[in-house]
Parts: sequence; structure tokens; C-alpha cells
Amino acid sequence: MKITSTKFIKGLVGDDSILGDGTPQIAFVGRSNVGKSSLINTITQSSSSRTSSFPGRTQEINIFLVKNDLNDSYYFVDLPGYGFARASGIGREKIGELIDSYLFNSIYPQKKLVMIIDANVGMTDKDILMLNELINHDKDFVIVANKTDKLTQSEYHKKIKDLEEMVHGNCKIIPFSNKNKKNLTELIEEIFK
Repeated sequence: MKITSTKFIKGLVGDDSILGDGTPQIAFVGRSNVGKSSLINTITQSSSSRTSSFPGRTQEINIFLVKNDLNDSYYFVDLPGYGFARASGIGREKIGELIDSYLFNSIYPQKKLVMIIDANVGMTDKDILMLNELINHDKDFVIVANKTDKLTQSEYHKKIKDLEEMVHGNCKIIPFSNKNKKNLTELIEEIFK
């Protein structure tokens, strides 16, 4: 499967009728500065999602309309990063409420969730909380262990093994790097499955 077009639709700060229009939603969630926007850009081969070196830049739910070579349409939903919010923004608590409301209290189901973690850092306490919530709410999700290019071979094997033990087979784990696009085909297939 190949993505043929990506278009930014709008940023949401709450419930919106666009979420109920029947277009399947694929949501991307992870800590701030873990590479969500870069991952979306790599998958879509575009620069639609704004990236930043500053944690907490995304403070809305950003909706992108993505079409593939089968002429199917999806919404890629770029959620704000959890665990950090710039002081000038809407605040950490509001961002947390926005994420929780979309993921766990919404009447609009997601087709798939992509949870992104930094493979170099491993699962943080906030990642573990999110993982448990996804499992408790019976979400269909995949974990992307991002930034694997920063790991040595021995670190890579240890970090992935630790991650596998932590998720207990509740989801698939895909090691990934935006730099060398490692496992990109597998990731795209998993997302649209």
C-alpha cells in the first residue's frame, strides 16, 4: 500500500463533528519530542505535520486527510505530546484532558492507535500509564520504538527485549528510525491492517 496524498484539515481543541463523518481514524500518541510529527511525515512522504525541536509544540489535535493508492481515505490524528507543555500554551492539564477525551471518552472510535516511544530512553512512567490505559480500554494499537538509529547493536537488542517483556504480547512492537526508514513498509502495513 502506498500513500498518495496528505492534506492538513484542521486543529481541534475539543469535540468536533469532523470526527463523526465516518472516515477511519489512525491516531498517533506519545510523549513530547518523541518524533510523532516526524513519523507522520515519514509515513506520508510529506512535510504536512509541523515538526519542532521544542517539546510541547503541538497543543491541538491535528487532523490530516490521507489517501492511498486504493483510493481509501483515512484521518491521521496527531495528538499533543503528553508529559510536557510550554508555559505559554494551554497548559499540561488541559493537554492531558484533550488527549484523554479523544482517546478514552469519545464516541468516535479509532481504527488504530500508534504509540510512539523513544527506543533510546525506553518506557517512562508516563508511557507505562498510557500503555495500561490503551490495554484497559481494549484499543487496537502498535508500539513504534522510534530513534533506533541512536542505539548500538547490543543496546538495540536489550531495549527491544525489555520493551517486549513490558507489553506482555498485548501489541506488536516495530523498531523504527526516521533517518534510515527502518521497517517503514512493515509499519505502514500494520497501521492500515
